[in-house]
Amino acid sequence: MTETLEVAACILGAGPVGATLAATLAAAGLPVAVVDSQPLPPMALADFDGRAYAIALTSKRLLEAAGIWGRLPEPPCPICRIRVADGRPGEPASPLSLQFDAAEVGPEPFGFMVEARSLRVALNARLPHLDHLRVFAPATAAVERRGEGATLHLSSGQTIRARLVVGAEGRNSPMRRQAGIRAAVLDYRQIGMVGAFAHARPHGNVALEQFLPNGPFAQLPLNGPGGFGTAELPHASAFVWADRTAIARRMLALPEAGFGRELRRRLGGHLGEIRSIGRRWSYPLSALHVERWTDTRLALIGDAAHGVHPIAGQGLNLGFRDVAALAELVIEAWNGGQDPGAPGLLARYQARRRPDTLLMLSGMHALERLFGNDIAPVRLARRLGIAAVDRIPALKRAFARQAMGLGPGVTGLLAGQGLIPGPAR
Repeated sequence: MTETLEVAACILGAGPVGATLAATLAAAGLPVAVVDSQPLPPMALADFDGRAYAIALTSKRLLEAAGIWGRLPEPPCPICRIRVADGRPGEPASPLSLQFDAAEVGPEPFGFMVEARSLRVALNARLPHLDHLRVFAPATAAVERRGEGATLHLSSGQTIRARLVVGAEGRNSPMRRQAGIRAAVLDYRQIGMVGAFAHARPHGNVALEQFLPNGPFAQLPLNGPGGFGTAELPHASAFVWADRTAIARRMLALPEAGFGRELRRRLGGHLGEIRSIGRRWSYPLSALHVERWTDTRLALIGDAAHGVHPIAGQGLNLGFRDVAALAELVIEAWNGGQDPGAPGLLARYQARRRPDTLLMLSGMHALERLFGNDIAPVRLARRLGIAAVDRIPALKRAFARQAMGLGPGVTGLLAGQGLIPGPAR
């Protein structure tokens, strides 16, 4: 006999954003299913592969509410200060820099660096302990969405009936295509390179954002040694390096020593000797925004709905803000005996998320265009502008709060409010 499962929401995609939404809803007592075409990675902590996430303070609060943060197998590295500078490869960074200190805003850090493997282990450790959650992975789903509800026929033989389907499958979201939702894409003609390196001098929990003519370069502090340090190079940082496509391909083809030298040219010498560790990851850079976030019984979250330039490391945090907004609306509806996939609820979700995402997308695009210009007068004006902001405390504080995710109107899960489970249904 074919099994039929009745749920409030079925989430397609078990990546960090989709799995966090599933954990949040299930922790609040809602029946939830997750379907992913790939098997969940093993529970064991894999070898370090060079990938890490910058988790904003508000995102950390969401992960705490969902019961994920406390299951991280390794302590995250706090980001306590941020230095923003304008420069050119091989030249010292301009002394006209911008310094942010989290202590000037409040008692908590700007955010935390979490290794990708650690977040995956924490998610895998949380999901099996949620009584209201079913995970189907690997499995694919044929989805039928109608006004009265959605039916999903899984390749594993089960059938799921859901009030709401959530597309969290990434930039090439099949659900987005099925719904006929168009996406505007802007190709930056750059490749983003990410990885990590060991270094001789301590980073002091300082993140560096270096704006270079061909793209930004960021150094982000990690907790070391993590099994990859040495007596000579006991500290570690992650890097996010965007460069023109042709240059990036040449960099990626270099042997380890040559790649390390190019890292050092962009980084400067403040961390001493360095050596790349883990894998190098790369991907073409583009901005993406959808014409609408919803359709009948469907909501899009994370990279299925948007993509921004990694100039400020906000991509995953935007996805977590989607999670918080949608979860709060769905939980409120379910606890009030209302339909969590109703058109009015979906309209409210889009109204909450579209302005914030458009602002972030346009802001990152403007920064990329402003700092990706090496004309001397523009470069000078840029550096003077950075120095001027550094001398205006109120403006600095506003930028610092934005880096933490504490923009206007932050409430609910992002403000640290815990989940309040509703009555059993």
